[in-house]
Amino acid sequence: MTYSSSLTDKEWEIIEPLLPKKKKTKPPTWSKREILDGIFYQLKNGCRGV
Repeated sequence: MTYSSSLTDKEWEIIEPLLPKKKKTKPPTWSKREILDGIFYQLKNGCRGV
C-alpha cells in the first residue's frame, strides 16, 4: 500500500546505496524501504493519542 509520504522508485534509488548493508542473519520482517516509508508516514501525519 502506498501513501503520499511513500518513497518513489526514483527517491529509493538515491537513498538505498547510502544505507548500511545487512549482516548475515535471519531474513528481516520488513524491508528497509518499508521501514523508511513508515518513518516518513509518521513524520508527515503524526500519531493520534489514544
